Amino acid sequence: MVVLSKIYTRTGDKGTTALGNGDRVAKYDARVTAYGTSDELNATLGMARLHAKGTLDTQLAAIQNDLFDLGADLCRPDIAADARADYPPLRMVATQVARLESEIDTMNDHLEPLRSFVLPGGSALAAHLHLCRTVARRAERLAVELAQDDEVNPHVITYLNRLSDWFFVAARIANSNGQDDVLWVPGANR
Repeated sequence: MVVLSKIYTRTGDKGTTALGNGDRVAKYDARVTAYGTSDELNATLGMARLHAKGTLDTQLAAIQNDLFDLGADLCRPDIAADARADYPPLRMVATQVARLESEIDTMNDHLEPLRSFVLPGGSALAAHLHLCRTVARRAERLAVELAQDDEVNPHVITYLNRLSDWFFVAARIANSNGQDDVLWVPGANR
């Protein structure tokens, strides 16, 4: 269980922060940037949830929890040391990705195939979900970049990749099952 009795610690006042294994790194470190962006995505998702109801809100709540898991995974380097750790680090797992895929398939069953690209917009919820989609893509790019130089759990990258797809399909659901999608008209303003 997490207990936060004091919010400020002053340990980061000189521009460093502690990773999950206790190592101190610069606050602009690629790992910190990656999990910081997943936190930004979670906050953006919180804004979207202000407009969500029912099943979609329940699914969004599960994703918010997953994003905390994802941040915990990213802030703990050295996956090989997991077996020697005093307590098992929290890692993303394949079942979290599988759940997203199942939900995408279920939502997509209610949608007509697209004949054009969709512009971000329509309902307030759809617009927020499109913003979540773009932040998820940025988080994914940063995790992939981190993986070029450091170890990253592959389920983190797969989850973020699938999550941006989930947000896209959910935005279409939020737009009256795609009926209120705002479609791109190529060259419309030439």
